[in-house]
Amino acid sequence: MPSSLRPPVPRPCDSCPYRRDVPSGIWAHEEYEKLRRYDASTPDQPTALFQCHQTDGDSAARRICGGWAGCHDGTHLLALRIALLAGQIDASTYQAAAEYVSPVPLFSSGAEAADHGQADINQPTDEARQLIGKIAKVRGDLHTG
Repeated sequence: MPSSLRPPVPRPCDSCPYRRDVPSGIWAHEEYEKLRRYDASTPDQPTALFQCHQTDGDSAARRICGGWAGCHDGTHLLALRIALLAGQIDASTYQAAAEYVSPVPLFSSGAEAADHGQADINQPTDEARQLIGKIAKVRGDLHTG
């Protein structure tokens, strides 16, 4: 069975919630809350892979989020283990995600990234609004309104 999810890109995208240099308030509150759950001990983590926010959820170009892979110790990510066993990713994608090292600074945990992202969610900066606009253009499955 071919892999349905590709490995992380070499550099987390410009709107990645795990990047330290991304302005606060880019994503919805509930999207930031998802980050916290991957900080749990392995058996208590979500079983779904964390995908890059730059592609539609059902796109053939879907990838594992580089920020997610770089922030967490991939060998302890339950979702990676399950995806490999279920055939959602192949061994090379598993290895690329488990060994991923980000070339840009990332938050040290999902909770730290979520706290930053949620801080200005009600009053995003101009830079944040510009990124939100860029994301809305590339994501056909998002509804703004």
